[in-house]
Amino acid sequence: MSNATPSSGPDEFELISRLKAKLPTGDSVVVGAGDDCAVIDVGVPGKWQLHKTDAVVEGVHFTKDADPRQIGHKALGRALSDIAAMAGTPRWATVTLGLPDGFDAERVESIYDGMAALAKRHDVSLVGGETVVNPERLFIGVSLVGEIARDKCILRSGASVGDGVWVTGELGGSIAGHHIAFTPRLAEARWLAAHCQPSAMIDLSDGLAGDLGHLLTEANAGAELLERALPIRREARLRARESEAAKPPLLAALTDGEDYELCFTLGKGSAVALLDQFKQEFPDTPLSCIGKIVERPGLKIRQKSGIMKIATRGHVHFQ
Repeated sequence: MSNATPSSGPDEFELISRLKAKLPTGDSVVVGAGDDCAVIDVGVPGKWQLHKTDAVVEGVHFTKDADPRQIGHKALGRALSDIAAMAGTPRWATVTLGLPDGFDAERVESIYDGMAALAKRHDVSLVGGETVVNPERLFIGVSLVGEIARDKCILRSGASVGDGVWVTGELGGSIAGHHIAFTPRLAEARWLAAHCQPSAMIDLSDGLAGDLGHLLTEANAGAELLERALPIRREARLRARESEAAKPPLLAALTDGEDYELCFTLGKGSAVALLDQFKQEFPDTPLSCIGKIVERPGLKIRQKSGIMKIATRGHVHFQ
């Protein structure tokens, strides 16, 4: 969700590109800014560390009247989802809490109850942080450190022409409640890394079109998706039926964002076996092959009526 005021300056990704050029890195940095997490070699044999920071802001990521436990869940869950995108295991988190004037202490405690519940579920230690004044609205920043075996780390780069494009779960309509109560796909990601090692992976926070676009940019390739294969969430279809102002379900699945599912690519030839094994291991998590990586750059959707081109762009801050 977002009610932010548009900016007249560069958008989120343009600004990131400009800032990345100014970031110093040392020999211990395996992957710096530009992937779901930074990958750091701290000298532990066979392992790398994953570093991620994320934030939620009142009025942008949740409403003022949102359930405080769900706010806490989302604040930590967003960072957990990025660790999942690299098939890692989260370990330690710190929290920066920006509190508005006249804040409700009991509400803040409930936010931490939501964070703590999710942290316990994934064996994450909340080890401290910072509390500051932020006069206008609530702000929560989470910094998370995880671990990954060196030979299991999955990056955004690595997709090849002919690879299948896969997604977990369902897409679109997240504003109906999913965006603040989602399940980070940590177990699913580690299982995939152990059993089939995807060639590339990303979590879907900004929408399938935009996030898949990052994989395509890294691969210097394109993708062709099948409309009938897209797992569109029921809420996206309901919103389209109930309101003429709502996005069509296909567009919602491509651009709504905040699905926090996994999108990954995988060499062809193992689809049937993967689907059967995954379903046995995760009966409550749908898994769908939605298309393939193709040589010509760009994103296309194959429909009954023909091919439709789609911009590789989802939700972008500062627009």
